[in-house]
Amino acid sequence: VCSSDLLITYDVNITSVNGAKRLRNVARVCKDYGKRVQNSVFECLLTEAQLVVLKNQLNKIIDKKQDSIRIYLLGKNWKNKVENIGQNTGLDFSDELII
Repeated sequence: VCSSDLLITYDVNITSVNGAKRLRNVARVCKDYGKRVQNSVFECLLTEAQLVVLKNQLNKIIDKKQDSIRIYLLGKNWKNKVENIGQNTGLDFSDELII
């Protein structure tokens, strides 16, 4: 099974109608697929099928005129390109990972 390391970031307009609810729902869905590393940032290791399901779930939640979600495919050598200052809450994909 082919899997992808990726980063999901989102910005939900909480001042709009149901914005806070959308924000909670986006976070809940992302939490099901990865680890929160900052307030609106998740690191994930997903199969292609899981990524399709995740995108469909997020598409149903957000208001496309007010909210945004960005998905960054990190590639194989992403760990060599990430510098951390302060608390490191990232995932170690070299260890066993249960999703």
